[in-house]
Amino acid sequence: MRIRKKRVVVIGAGIAGLATARALLADGHEVEVYEAAPELRATGGSVTLWPGATGILRELGVDPAARGSRLSAMESYTTRGRRLFTVDLADIERRLGRPSVHIVRRDLVELLAEGVPITYGAEVAAVDPDRAEATLADGRTIGGDVLVGADGRRSVVRGALWEQDPARLSGWVTWQGFVSEPDSGVIRMATGRQGLFSLAPAGGDRLLWWFDTRAAPGSRLWEDEPDPVAALRERFGSWRAGPLQWLWPQLGDAQFFPHYRHAVPEVWGRGAVTLAGDSAHTMPPALAQGANQGIEDAWALRGSLEDLRAYERGRAKVVRRPAVLAGFEMTSRPQPPMPSALVTGLFARLLRAFSGYLLTTPEQRRILGNVPESRI
Repeated sequence: MRIRKKRVVVIGAGIAGLATARALLADGHEVEVYEAAPELRATGGSVTLWPGATGILRELGVDPAARGSRLSAMESYTTRGRRLFTVDLADIERRLGRPSVHIVRRDLVELLAEGVPITYGAEVAAVDPDRAEATLADGRTIGGDVLVGADGRRSVVRGALWEQDPARLSGWVTWQGFVSEPDSGVIRMATGRQGLFSLAPAGGDRLLWWFDTRAAPGSRLWEDEPDPVAALRERFGSWRAGPLQWLWPQLGDAQFFPHYRHAVPEVWGRGAVTLAGDSAHTMPPALAQGANQGIEDAWALRGSLEDLRAYERGRAKVVRRPAVLAGFEMTSRPQPPMPSALVTGLFARLLRAFSGYLLTTPEQRRILGNVPESRI
C-alpha cells in the first residue's frame, strides 16, 4: 500500500501521543509532538499492558518487558486470604501470542519517547479545528495536514471539538504507591465491601500497591486527605489478605487518582483534527484499559490517516466494550470462587474483544499498519 506522506502535529507527550508519533514516524510521515510540561511527563504509578498493546509496541520497536515485569498469573483472594481463582496469564500469552507486562509509567514513556521529536514547554491556548492549527501560549501557531489531540482528560483539543467535557466523577478513587519486593510476575488482588486492594510487580524490585475505594470531594480519602495511609488502614485494616499484613508498615508516599467515565461518541473529531487516548475515551482503571486503548488508537490511526472519521468509528466500536464494563467499577461484594481454567478462558476472550489489533489477522495487520511481514 502506498501511503501519501503527511505532516502530523500531535498535542501531548503521554502514552497515546508518543505511541501515535512512533507509529506515524515508522510510516515516513513528518511528525512533531508538542508537550505543555517542561520535560517528559513521568508522573503516575504503573500500567498493565495486555497482549494487544504489547504486540503493537513490538511493531513500534518498543519492548516493555525489558524494564517491566512479564506477568505469569493474576490471583484473586477473599479479604481473609482464601484464594478464589487464578488467571493464568502465561496460558493467555500462548493463546494470544503476546505477553502481558506490568511497567512503571515513567519507564514506558521513556521507551516511547526515544527518537521522537518533542517540543516541551509548548502549552496550547487555543485550537482551530477547521484549519488544523493550534495557538500556543507564547503566541506561536502550529499546524499540519493532520492534528491529533492526545493531551489527556483535560484536553484543550477536545475542548475545541466538543461542546463540553462529558467525563464525570464515578464516585471511586485510587490511592497507590511503590514498595520493594522481588519480581514474582504475579498480580495479587482482594475484593470486599470496602473496595479493592492489589499488588503488581513493575520490574526490578518495584511493586505497585493500590486501593480502589469510594470517595467524593470533601470526604475521607479524597485528594486533600492529610494522612491517606492512616485513612486506608482505618478502612481496610480488618482485611486479613496475606500481603496486607507485611505491607502496612512499608507504605509511604501515596498518589491520588480519581476515576472518571463517560459515554464514548462515534465521532471524535472534525476535518483534519482527531483525538487519541484519554482525550477521546476517559475510563476508570477497573480493567486496566486506559493505556492499552491509547496504544490501540495509535495502531489504528496509522492505517486510517486518510480517513479520520473511519478511524474514529472503528475505534469507538472496540473501545466502548471495555468502557462499558469498566463503568461498573469494582463490585463492593466479594467475588465468588470460580474454576481457574474457566476464568482464564473468559479473560482471554475479553482481551481479544478489547483489542482491534488482536481481532485482525497478521496479513490485515501488515496491510493496515504497513508493517513488513517479517515483523509480524
